Order: sequence, then C-alpha cells, then structure tokens
Amino acid sequence: MTNAAIIDTDADQAPHKAHLPGYFLEALEDAERLLKYAAETGVDVLPETRSAILRARVTHSSGWTEEIAADLLLALTTLASRLKPVTASSLEACHSKTHPTMRTYLVWAFILSAIIIPASILMFVTASISDAIRNDITTANALTVKLTSELGPPPQSDVGTSTEIAELQEYAATVRSIYARARRLNRIVFPHVAVPPSLLAPPGTDAQRADYLKKKFELSIPITDLAGERDHVAVTYQDVRFFAQNIMSDTSTFYGALNSCILPILYALLGTCAYLLRTYEDQVGNRTFIPSSANSARFVIAAIGGTVIGLFGGFTTQANASPLALAFLVGYAVEVFFSFLESLIKSFTRTTSPPATPNP
Repeated sequence: MTNAAIIDTDADQAPHKAHLPGYFLEALEDAERLLKYAAETGVDVLPETRSAILRARVTHSSGWTEEIAADLLLALTTLASRLKPVTASSLEACHSKTHPTMRTYLVWAFILSAIIIPASILMFVTASISDAIRNDITTANALTVKLTSELGPPPQSDVGTSTEIAELQEYAATVRSIYARARRLNRIVFPHVAVPPSLLAPPGTDAQRADYLKKKFELSIPITDLAGERDHVAVTYQDVRFFAQNIMSDTSTFYGALNSCILPILYALLGTCAYLLRTYEDQVGNRTFIPSSANSARFVIAAIGGTVIGLFGGFTTQANASPLALAFLVGYAVEVFFSFLESLIKSFTRTTSPPATPNP
C-alpha cells in the first residue's frame, strides 16, 4: 500500500471539522458564565453538561466538530432551563453594566430632588405666610369695625378706656404684622409686587427714614386722640391691605400653576426613579438585571400621567390622597393609573342589555 493511500485512509477516519458561525463562540462564553454561576451558588450540574462545555472550550481553537457544537448547545439549553430566571445576559449585565445604570438613576433622582425640594419648601412657606396674612386681615377688619363703633367719628379728644387703647394697639400691631409678612412674601413671588409709594420712606438719611416709618406704623405717645389715631392707622391699613392682597393674588397664581402643572410631573418622574431603583436592587441581588429601553418609556408614561392626574377627580377621590402624592403613585406604579383609565373607559362603553320581550 502506498503512502498516499495511507494518508487518504487517515483523512477519512479523522473527525469532520465543521465551519460553524461565529456566534457559537458567544454560546460557549454564555455556557461558561452559567456554569460558573451554578458552581458559585451550589446548583448541581450533570456531568455530561459540564463535560460538553469544557470540551468545547478545549477544542474551539483547533476547530469544532458538529458533534461538539451540538453538545454545547444542548448543555447551554440545559443550564438556561435549570438556572432560570438567571440568564447569561443578566450575569453579564450584573458584571459590567450596573454602574452606568445606577449612575443614570442617581443623576435623575438628584436632579428631580434638587427641583422638588426647594419648590416644595417655597410652597409651604408662601402658604403659611399667606394664611397668616389672611388671618391678620380678618382680625384687622374686625377691629376697624369695632373701633369705629366704639370711638365714633372724630374729633374725640378723650383718652378712652384701657380696653379701647388695648384694641387700638392691637390694631396697629396687626397692620405692622401684615406689612412685614407681605414684604417677606414679596421676596419669593415672581414677578415682585411694587410697594405703594405711601408705604415707602422718602429719600434721606437712615435716621430720617426710620423716623418716617415709625410715625407711619406706630401710635403716638402719649395717646391723646383715640379717634385720630384710629383714622391714622386705618389709612395705613388700607394701603397695607391693598399691597398684601395683590401679593397673595400673585402668589396663588404663580404657585398654583407650579402646584397644579409642574410639580405633579416632577413627582411622577420621582416615583418612576423610586420604582426603577427598587427594581434594580431586587434584580441585581437575584442576578436577573438586564438593561431595558422600556425604562425610558416608563419615564414618558409617568410624565403624561403626572400631567393629566389633576383632570381625573374620580381617581383623586378613590385614592383619598393629595394630587402630588397621587402623581408620585402614578410614577411608581403606572399600572394603577392604567387600571383606572381602563375601568373608566369600560364605564363609558358598557351597554345595557335590552329589555326582555314579554311572552304573548
């Protein structure tokens, strides 16, 4: 037998090297990743499954046979079924993609918090000051009527009773309180309300300006004309009340729009961040985390829900919570809002059955 014949015979007996696609190398890496996870968590793996993966790794550089490739895919299928819901993709994502995802969620959370917290503080402060001004105006109005009936029209030069003097002092103190709170509120209202010229001190030294404001807002010492002092305070009060009511009107407009249109969207987005962070924590702990583009869609859905949440009074009544809390809830669990919308649609589309025809 010639040497050529011997070579041909050896070639026929050699295993057939298959030209397999490149994704078989990815399948090998996925199988190794799952095999490593099974070893770390103490999951039993069949010996033939483990041997198929190891044999594929040893022979991949010299070329795989169809038998080795088939055994590898079978081993990968077996491992994927046994380790479900953990997958090779989730293991890879937990190893290399958690930090960028966490950074993105934290950036969103910090940006939203940086807007929501100051806005919420401003709303709380303005609401408190406005309520205090409103109460002071009510008190001052009552004192105006009471002092007018008690002291009568000027001139009246008697000193008056101690009760009347105390009421007049309370009247002046209330006017000063309204003015001080109105000036404080005016600093955080946009645009600012112009102070009436009658309440501003004319140009001069600091001492002159202070003396003017003292005469404008303080009672004379000693009090010799109660009716005259009452009228002096009443004139000042009219200017102060006009100034304060203009500020409260602008405050209710500006912060009402912020509370009804802007903050619900931001709270809904913050709710989405809370949901994604909670889901991220669970998935990373269970090794099932896989980045998904659906998260971006969830932000859009939350923004839409936060925009229209105020239009559905029924949803607000059912949840028995404030609109901002509901906006956060919509962002955290958009399914709740969708369930409400679907039930609302069904209530519109529900048809009543026709009345039964009586038997003759």
